[in-house]
Amino acid sequence: MKLEPLMTYHAELRPPVSVGPGPYGTRNIFEVIGGAFEGPRMRGNLRTGGGDWLLVDAEGIGHLDVRATFETHDGALIYVQYFGRLVLTDALAQALQGHGQTDFGDTHFVSQPRFETGDLRYAWLNQVMAVGEGRVRNGRVEYQVFECVCG
Repeated sequence: MKLEPLMTYHAELRPPVSVGPGPYGTRNIFEVIGGAFEGPRMRGNLRTGGGDWLLVDAEGIGHLDVRATFETHDGALIYVQYFGRLVLTDALAQALQGHGQTDFGDTHFVSQPRFETGDLRYAWLNQVMAVGEGRVRNGRVEYQVFECVCG
């Protein structure tokens, strides 16, 4: 198996709404208000209305629960959902609050995106296995996403 670049994307987020501590950790909700993606086979924008229902447990591990709608430059809609984990370092916590930035590899910040579309031009995405690595820069979350390819 090898990893091939699928896309990079960034999501612009509203400041988090804190639900506060609960039985599973502290819940913060980040609403997607825009963004863009680009890769060798597609490009476009993120629509509003998605979000991340981030849960941070007692050990400082963030559990991503993200849903978003991507719209390609030629009008296809792609539903994206992923779960993932991040280690909530002080630098990452500050960057998520809009103070500072992180880079790829600064901390464990990984995801496993799953794609769904009914548009035949992008139906190949329905079969893609992918992994992503995240960072926070300039007040937004950025990802590089790779397709897992056999052979």
